[in-house]
Amino acid sequence: MEATRWLTARFRARYAETDQMGVVYHSHYFVWFEVGRAEWCRQRGIAYRDMEREGGIYIVVAEAHCRYKAPARYDDEIEVRTCLRAVRKRVLVFGYEIYRTSDQTLLAEGETTHVIAGRDGRPRSLPERYRRLFEQVVA
Repeated sequence: MEATRWLTARFRARYAETDQMGVVYHSHYFVWFEVGRAEWCRQRGIAYRDMEREGGIYIVVAEAHCRYKAPARYDDEIEVRTCLRAVRKRVLVFGYEIYRTSDQTLLAEGETTHVIAGRDGRPRSLPERYRRLFEQVVA
C-alpha cells in the first residue's frame, strides 16, 4: 500500500546541532526524521510508547537514506514533512522532506525503512490493531 499524505512538524535549529560555521551537522537530519515520524504517529493517534508497552513491539530502523540539498543554519525555522509510504506485514516505510520555512528551500529529503520487532529483537508481524491504524492512512 502506498500513500503521499504529508504531516508537518516545526522547530528551530538549535545551536548544539551546528558546527563551528553555524551549519547543522549532517547526522541531525536523521534525528529530525525521527521528530517528524513521532509527530506523524502522534497526529494519527498512534503512540510509540503504547505500542511498546501494550503490544511489546518496536519499530526498528533497518535502513535510512538522506539526500542533502542545502544547508540548515543555527536558528532557522525547520519544517519536517513526513508521510507513510508503505505498510506491509512486518515493514513500514516513511518519507521525509525538510524545508527552511522562511523561504521554503528544500534542505534534505529522505526515507527510512522499519522492521517490526518484539521485545526479543526478532522480527514479527505488526499486531492487527496497529496495522489497521497504519493502513487507514494509506487507504
